[in-house]
Parts: sequence; C-alpha cells; structure tokens
Amino acid sequence: MKHLLGTRELARDEAIALLDIAEDMAAVQEREVKKLPTLRGKTVVNLFFEDSTRTRISFEAAAKRLSADVINFSAKGSSVSKGESLKDTAQTLQAMGADGVVIRHHASGAPQTLATSGWIDAGVVNAGDGTHEHPTQALLDAFTIRRRLHGSSSRGRGLDGIRVVIVGDILHSRVARSNVWLLTTLGAEVELVAPPTLVPVATGAWPAKVGYDLDAALAGGPEVVMMLRIQAERMHAAFFPNSREYARTWGLDDARFAQLPATTMVMHPGPMNRGLEISARAADSSQSTVREQVANGVSVRMAALYMLMSGERGEA
Repeated sequence: MKHLLGTRELARDEAIALLDIAEDMAAVQEREVKKLPTLRGKTVVNLFFEDSTRTRISFEAAAKRLSADVINFSAKGSSVSKGESLKDTAQTLQAMGADGVVIRHHASGAPQTLATSGWIDAGVVNAGDGTHEHPTQALLDAFTIRRRLHGSSSRGRGLDGIRVVIVGDILHSRVARSNVWLLTTLGAEVELVAPPTLVPVATGAWPAKVGYDLDAALAGGPEVVMMLRIQAERMHAAFFPNSREYARTWGLDDARFAQLPATTMVMHPGPMNRGLEISARAADSSQSTVREQVANGVSVRMAALYMLMSGERGEA
C-alpha cells in the first residue's frame, strides 16, 4: 500500500491482512517494552486542520511505538491560519523529508488531493476528511468486533453473517461511510437508522439497508449496535426539533438497552454525549466496547503506518 485514503477501495484480502498485522501490533502492546524498531529513522507528520485530540494522540502513540520521529502540525496558529495553501504546506513537508503524512481536513477529498497531486512523495493516511471517510476508525471498529467474536482465533477471518446497526447522524458522519464499505467487504450486513433529515440523499448505491425506526432495527437482536455522535459542530440547521426528542426516538436509552441480547456489542466512536445518543448504563456496561476501541486504535494505526512506510513502498 502506498496510501490509505478510504475503505471503499480496500479489497477483502487487503483489509484482513491489515487486521492481522494489527493483531501482531496488539501483542506488542502487552509486552513490558511496547516499542518496535521498524520505522526508526522515518518521520511521520500529523497534519491536522481540524481539532481531534483522540485521533492525533492515537496516531502519535502508534508512530512512536514503531520508533518513528513525530512532528505535530496544527493549522491553528500556523502559517495555514495566515493563508498558506495545502500545496505550500505539502511542499514544506516534502522539503523537511516527511516519510508519512497523517492528514485530517475539513474539506472532503483533501487527502486524495495530497496523495495524487505530486506535491509530496510521502505515504498519506486519511485521518478524516470532511463528511467523506475515516478509514482507520472503521478498521479499528472491525478489529474490535472480530476480536470480541472470535478471540484468539480471529486471525484470517472476516465478519461474515454479522448484523450491524449504525444509528445516528449518518449525513455528517465519515465514520458511518467508512464502516458501511469496510464491514460489507468483510461480509457483514449493515443497516443504517437515523431521522430522515440525517440520512444522505444518495444512499441508493451504498451496500446497506436504510431505516428510520430504531426499535424495529433492534428487534431482531443484531450482533453490533454502533451509536454515532450528534455532531453539533457540523450542523448549521435544525435537523431535529430538540435533543430530548432525539434521545427518546433514536437514542440507546436504558429501556432499549435492556431489550438487547446479552451478546450484543455496543459501540461508539467517541466522544460520547451521554444521555443523548447513549445512556450511561449502556456506555459503561460489559457489552460496551468503547475503551477497547481506543486501545485497538493504536494497534490498527501501527499496522497502517507499518504497511505504508516499512521497506520500499510500491504502487497501491
């Protein structure tokens, strides 16, 4: 792999290979010395045009555990806030000798532009672009589901026959888009549930069922329920009357959680709005994978950086 820009283009064998490498990286996290010399001498730049403490720290931890040098570049207070373009920033990073660039950008397609423009030779990892994709989040979600289902025998396996219900702000969610493509590629059946105003218009080409009734979606006892955060910072209109109505109709409250099978996984990409999209009881239960997702995120991002930057990179 030369770049990791999205999950739509990932083949099943590529996705499983990446998840298997993440298994090896997870084993390293259990050792007393949690470092590998794999990327010693390489430089990873975290190029963040949007605030995201969790994702940036996760990528930073992943790079450092592979012994890479890390440069954190924040758009706030930098030359970008003074009007510098993405091209100028990329050429500056090229001159500094960056081997890998992890980019988070408010504009959909910015990582693709950076990867294909010829401005920089480094491998590019998309850490979230606009309302497009967030591939490493989907990979860590798939990794978490696979581990919960198959435990130590998960290596080499997909998610065939698993039913996943993704609930919430589908319209603004890059996590939902990446998960739809990746989970389907791995064999899962995906259903999206949201208020009609928070469902994108062009979902006809998506390999997922779309519904508006959360209780009906949960009635069949899905293996996974993934609650999405209500992204107030991306909403510029009244997509639902108020938070109380949203919580009552589309939130995983105590009553809905109590009706789920004890084996159903409850997922959330974080940070959570407790009492809005998910109740405290559901978030803190043994069925919740929220903390596992954070821990697995480092392993998956180590695997992604390893595949992009170790040895000689070929064309994707």
